[in-house]
Amino acid sequence: MKKGLIALIVIGVLAFAIYNWAVGFNNTAVTNQENAETSWSNVESSYQRRNDLIGNLVKTVQGAADFERGTLTDVIEARAKATSTKIDAGNLTPEKMAAFQQAQSGLAGALSKLMVVVERYPDLKANQNFLELQSQLEGTENRINVARDRYNEKVNIYNIHIRKFPGSFLANMFGFDKMARYKSDAGSENAPDVDFDFK
Repeated sequence: MKKGLIALIVIGVLAFAIYNWAVGFNNTAVTNQENAETSWSNVESSYQRRNDLIGNLVKTVQGAADFERGTLTDVIEARAKATSTKIDAGNLTPEKMAAFQQAQSGLAGALSKLMVVVERYPDLKANQNFLELQSQLEGTENRINVARDRYNEKVNIYNIHIRKFPGSFLANMFGFDKMARYKSDAGSENAPDVDFDFK
C-alpha cells in the first residue's frame, strides 16, 4: 500500500513538472511570436509611411510641367505594386517575404531614379515642399532599416526558443513554425550611390 502511494506521488510530481515545463515553453513561444509579429507590423507601418510620402512627392513633382512623365509613371506603378503586396503577420513565409521585398525594392529603385532626374530641374530642387518631402523620406528610410533590424531580432529570439532541444519537440506538437527573417536584397552589397543632397 505504501509503495503504491509513493509511486502515485512520484508520478503526480513528474506529471506536474512536465505540465509546468510545457506550459512555460508554450507561453514563452507565444510571447516571442507575438513580439515578432508586432515588429513586422512596425516594418509595414514604416513602409506605409514611405508610400504616403512618395504619393505627396509625386504630386509635387507633377507640378513641374516639363518633368519626364515616364519617370513619374515608373514611380506610380512601383508604388501601386508595393502597396498591393501585403503579408499576414501570422504567415511570414520565406516566399511571401521575398515577394514583399521585391516589390519594395522596385519602388526604391524607381524612387532613386526619380531623385537623380530631379537634378535637371532647378525650380523643383528649390521647391520647399519637395525639399521637406525629400528630408522626410530620408528619415523614413532610416526608420525602415531600424524596424527591419528589430523585426529580425525578435524573430531570432522566437526561432532560437522553438528550435532548442528539448523544446523543439513541444514546438512541433504545438504547431510553432520557424519564422522568416528579413534579408538584404540580392546585390545590395553593391548599392547604387544616390545623392539626396540637391542644394
